Amino acid sequence: MAYRSSSITLFCFFIYLIFSASIFASTSESETIKENDDDDEEEFHEELLLRPLPDRKLLAHFRFESRLGGVEDGGRNWHLRLFPKSIYQLVHKFHIREMDLSFTQGRWNYERWGGFDPISSKNAKPPGVELWTIFDAPESEVDALWKNLTHTLSGLFCASVNFLESSTSYSSPELVFQAFPGSLRYGALPREAVCTENLTPWLKLLPCRDKAGLSELMDRPSIYRGFYHSQRLHLTSSEFNSMEPYSGIRLEQTLSIVLQPESQRLTSSTNDDVRMQPSWSVSQLFGRKVRGSCALSKSSSVFLQLDRGLVTELEKLWNEGSKPDGALETIYDSVFKLSTTPDKVISEAGGLNKLNSSVLYLFRIGKLADAEPFDLTLSWKHPIIWSSSRAPLLANRFLIGSGNERGSIAISLTRIQDIEAYLGSVSDQSCKFRVNVFQFVPWYIKVYYHTLKIYVDGHTLPISIIVEKMNVSPSEDKISPGVLEMVLAFQCDLKSAVITVEFDKGFLHINEYPPDANQGFDIPSAIISFPEFISNFQFDYEDLSKSSPMLSALKEKSPALAYTEVLLVPLTTPDFSMPYNVITITCTVFALYFGSLLNVLRRRVGEEERLFKARANKKQGMLPLMFSKLSSKLRGKPAQPVKPLSSGSKMAFKVMWSASKLCQTDTRIDNYYGL
Repeated sequence: MAYRSSSITLFCFFIYLIFSASIFASTSESETIKENDDDDEEEFHEELLLRPLPDRKLLAHFRFESRLGGVEDGGRNWHLRLFPKSIYQLVHKFHIREMDLSFTQGRWNYERWGGFDPISSKNAKPPGVELWTIFDAPESEVDALWKNLTHTLSGLFCASVNFLESSTSYSSPELVFQAFPGSLRYGALPREAVCTENLTPWLKLLPCRDKAGLSELMDRPSIYRGFYHSQRLHLTSSEFNSMEPYSGIRLEQTLSIVLQPESQRLTSSTNDDVRMQPSWSVSQLFGRKVRGSCALSKSSSVFLQLDRGLVTELEKLWNEGSKPDGALETIYDSVFKLSTTPDKVISEAGGLNKLNSSVLYLFRIGKLADAEPFDLTLSWKHPIIWSSSRAPLLANRFLIGSGNERGSIAISLTRIQDIEAYLGSVSDQSCKFRVNVFQFVPWYIKVYYHTLKIYVDGHTLPISIIVEKMNVSPSEDKISPGVLEMVLAFQCDLKSAVITVEFDKGFLHINEYPPDANQGFDIPSAIISFPEFISNFQFDYEDLSKSSPMLSALKEKSPALAYTEVLLVPLTTPDFSMPYNVITITCTVFALYFGSLLNVLRRRVGEEERLFKARANKKQGMLPLMFSKLSSKLRGKPAQPVKPLSSGSKMAFKVMWSASKLCQTDTRIDNYYGL
C-alpha cells in the first residue's frame, strides 16, 4: 500500500509539473502577443467619408484598413487577432504581390459626380466584377496561380469569379500597368449580379463584422436602393520582397455608395430653376445611428467633405453678401448647418494647380461605452449650384453599324471646356499630353486592327502621329481574347478625338450560348487613363495623415482614370426551340408507328372473342339466366346464353321504366284529389 501511495504521489507531481509548464507557456505567449501589439504588428482603422453631390445626391465612402506586420517562419506559429486569416493564407498560397477585386452595380457618372479626385480614380469601378492580380512568381506559373485564385475567391465571396479561369476570359496587359509586366493578369465579368451574398463574406473579414462600429451602418436595404454601389478589396503584400523597407500585408476594404436623400424641399427663391439641396442625417440615410466605434479599431472617424466646386460657390455667396471676412466656419455656417460640432476643420493647402481647395470636417467616434449615438445632420439654408472636379477628357464608347455580321467600336474623348488650367498653355504647339487606352474584346468579336482610325477635331490623322506605343494581341478562336493597348499623344488644344476599329461577329456552338443569348453579349469596359494628370488632395497635417488612412489615401498621387460603358453586342443566335420541336415530332412518329406495329403483331382475334364472351357471362344476373333455361325447356331446345342488351335497348328500357313510374305518380295524384 505504501508503494502504491508513493506512485500516486509521483504521478500527481508529474501532472502538476506539466500543468505549470503549460501555464508558463501560455503566459509567455500572451506576453509575446502583447509585445507584438505594442509594436503595432496588427492594426485596424475604420473611417467614413460623406460628400454632397451636385445632382442632389450624396456619396458615402466607407474605408476599413487592416495591417499585418512582418511574420517570421512563414506564419506557422503566428496568432492572428485582427487580420483575417483567410486573406493571410491567400497571400502566401498564391504568392500575391498586389490584388484588386471589386463588385459593382451601376455606373459612376463622371460628368456629374466628378472624375478628378482620388475616390473616383481608385474606387469608381466598372459594372459587374473586376479582378486584377500581380503575382510574385515565375511567369510560367502565373496562369496556374491565376486559375486557382479565381476558384478560391469564388468560394470566398459567393460569386462567379471562377468564370475567369478560362483563357478566353483574362489577359495580360503591359502598357496600362507598367510596374510588373508579365506577372499581371486582368479579367472582368460585366454581367455579374451583385447582392447581399457578396456583401456578407466581405463584412466577415472585419474584426467587428457589422455588429459594432461604422460597419453597423451597412443596412442592406439602404445600400442596395442607391444609384451606385461598389465594394472593393485591395490587397498589398511585401512578404516576398526582401528589398522593401516595410514587410507586411495591407488590406483595404472600401464601399462606395451614391444615395438619394428623402428630403425634397423646394426653394423659396424667385428662380424656379434653383432648388434647395436636400437635408439629410446619418440615421435617415442608413436607418440607424452610430452607437460607437469598434472596440478593436485603432481609430474611428467620420469625414464630411466639401468639394472644390462647392467651396468656390460658397465663397462667392459670402462675397456677394458684402459681409466682413471671417473664419471658414463662419462662412460655411451661413449656408448650411451641422448638428454636431466637428473636432477639426481641415482645409486643402493651395488646392490642385492653384485652384480652389477642398475642406474636410473631422468627427471622431468614441468607444461604445463612453459615447452617445452619433447622428450627423446637415441642413441647407440657401440653394446652391456647383459642379464637381471632372477629368480632363470625358470618355465614352459606343457601337457603329447594324446587323448581325459586322460593326465598329468607337471611343470618343471630349475635352472639358474649363480644363485649361490642367493642360497649361494651349498656344504652345509643343504642349502635349498622353492618354492610355486599354480595350479587352472577347474572342467571338473578330477585330480587324488594321482598320484602326483616329479622328482629331473631325479630321483623320495618320496613326504614326498620334500613337506613341501600341500593343496588339489578336484573338484566337476559343483560346484567347483580343487585346488593344495604346499610348496616344494629343496636342493641348485638342477639342475632341474619336478612335474607331471595325469587327466581324463570330458564330458560337449551341452549347456556348448563355441562357439569355437573345439579350446580347457584353464587351467589358475600356480603361482610359491620363498619366500626366495627377489627382490628389494636399493637406498640411502630417501627423493627422499618418494616423488616418483616409487622409493618407487622399494624399496619394494617382493618375486620373475612367471606365467607359459596357457594350451590348447582339450576335446571330439559332432557334433554340428547334431541338425541342424535332424531338417532339420524332417521338410522336415513333410512338404511332411502333404502337400500331405492336398492336398488329400481338393481337389474337379468337382469344379476344372468347375473352369478351366470358366477361359477358360474368356480368349476367341470375334472373335472366333462369328465365332463359325455363323457356328452353318449354320449347324443347337447348339453353342458349343470354345476349347482353345493346346500348339502344338499354336506353329504350330506361325510357319505358321512367314512363311507367310517371304514370303511377299521376294516378296517385288523381286519386288524392278525387278526379
